[in-house]
Amino acid sequence: QVQLVESGGGLVQAGDSLRLSCAASGRTFSSYVMGWFRQAPRKEREFVAAISSSGDSTYYVDSVKGRFTISRDNAKNTVYLQMNSLKPEDTAVYYCAAGVGRLSAVPRTSIYAYWGQGTQVTVSS
Repeated sequence: QVQLVESGGGLVQAGDSLRLSCAASGRTFSSYVMGWFRQAPRKEREFVAAISSSGDSTYYVDSVKGRFTISRDNAKNTVYLQMNSLKPEDTAVYYCAAGVGRLSAVPRTSIYAYWGQGTQVTVSS
């Protein structure tokens, strides 16, 4: 069992930066692929980024490439999402998730067994 708790969300202006954190419980954190998803009002949950269990490989949705960076610290059981040059369309609730799967499968919600409660990110224009 893994419990995930996100933090770091808030209200910022377009062009600002935020860093989200996701703290995980349990001793098996380093064995999981970690992903970040987001869900805007009246929209489906959308894949944002993922990182392999070792941290060697990352994967991003095209709309955040070059602006967002996912990283992890397995010693601290924490995954991060550094978000730069934020845009109003980045406004959403951001969720972290833990799962098992190949890198090609990380955009699929079905590979993630554990989810956090979400943290709100609001970007004003």
